[in-house]
Amino acid sequence: MPRRLWAVLAILVGAFLGSLDVAIANIALPTIAADLRASPSAVVWVVNAYQLAIAVSLLPLAALGERIGQKRLYIGGMALFTLASLLCAAAPTLGWLVAARVLQGLGGASSSVVGGVLMRTIFPQRLIGRGISLFGLSVAISAALGPSVAAAILTTADWPWLFLVNLPFGLFAIVGAALVLPPSATLRRRFDQVGALLNAVMLTLLILGVDALGEHGWQGPAAVAVALGLGVVLLRHQRRHPSPLVPLDLLRLPVFALSIGTSICSYTAQAIAYIAMPFFLQHGLGYDAVRTGLLVTPWPLVIVVAAPLSGWLSDRYPAGILSSIGLACLAAGLLSLALLPAAPADWDIVWRMMLCGIGFGFFQTPNNRAVLTTGPVARTGAANGMMAQARLIGSTLGAAIVAGGFALLGGDAATVPLLLVAAGVAAFGAVVSVTRLAQ
Repeated sequence: MPRRLWAVLAILVGAFLGSLDVAIANIALPTIAADLRASPSAVVWVVNAYQLAIAVSLLPLAALGERIGQKRLYIGGMALFTLASLLCAAAPTLGWLVAARVLQGLGGASSSVVGGVLMRTIFPQRLIGRGISLFGLSVAISAALGPSVAAAILTTADWPWLFLVNLPFGLFAIVGAALVLPPSATLRRRFDQVGALLNAVMLTLLILGVDALGEHGWQGPAAVAVALGLGVVLLRHQRRHPSPLVPLDLLRLPVFALSIGTSICSYTAQAIAYIAMPFFLQHGLGYDAVRTGLLVTPWPLVIVVAAPLSGWLSDRYPAGILSSIGLACLAAGLLSLALLPAAPADWDIVWRMMLCGIGFGFFQTPNNRAVLTTGPVARTGAANGMMAQARLIGSTLGAAIVAGGFALLGGDAATVPLLLVAAGVAAFGAVVSVTRLAQ
């Protein structure tokens, strides 16, 4: 047990840092722009470069982890993340900082790809749900604390310290993983270089295209159309490849495929609400950024409480039951947000956000457990990569829906319809989830 606890801590530190660096960079963008004399449109690439690097590397890293072992991939990824954090802090120009953030994203993606795999390795079968819940708990805590941590650092130090604080924690994760993590099994699989290239170009065009959908012009729709075409080419290529990047063997398992579909629905609904609600609170109700942040925080904060409980329950009850209840609760919370009174009190918003957080927290761990444990142990790395990819697809689809809603209806008028769509997507996910009970 002591060895297991140290191993878990080493993994959770990596997950915490990877998620935290998204939140703290968002808060620091105005400060970085002023210091490096960059325009607001250019400095956004400090965030975009990190997220794009994670997006394009998820499936290739999952395949690489099966070849070299999950432990080696995690240690190498954390070493790259820690080194890139130092390079970010030393950046004299915006171009340097963006390049360092690409490296940091590649390193941080390793924790997303191998975290669940390593949890399955170090926890016995009867405790896997609790192990996976700890991973989700770490991400939820970092999402809740990110803005506060960034604000605290920026009030006492310059922005490079946002990245320098990663160094001691990164070193701890590297040394701890090297000393206590058990060796990982490897598979003799060819690395699909063509598939990796198609995957990278497709996802880059998709994310950039979705980001441009809210603007007038043809660039956004054209990029999305090309990305979808490349997706078709990628799938055809994967069917002919002996070691496909996309785990087609796992997607042929009904429970696995349904769990991935359920995950996409949940993250789509969450992304719609996460993007639309701040616009509603600031533009519709006239709240400032601080008050908006405080009112949105209960969602990730409640997940911190719900995740361990759902992890304990997921070791006892089927994911088809728990995840369906969670998504039904999420749908109810989103519907209640859409039906907010014209002049809501803060508590009216807070309890609805908490209901959404409880629902998402109860959904996430049982569903992730089903994704990671449905297939053979040797394919857990591919399952983990696909789980992270489902999160990316859902978030991108949710952003596209919001961009389309804003373009068609305008920012203020679109919020209620968007929340209704989010509630419908969550309810559909609950129906998809419950069909797993028949498999």
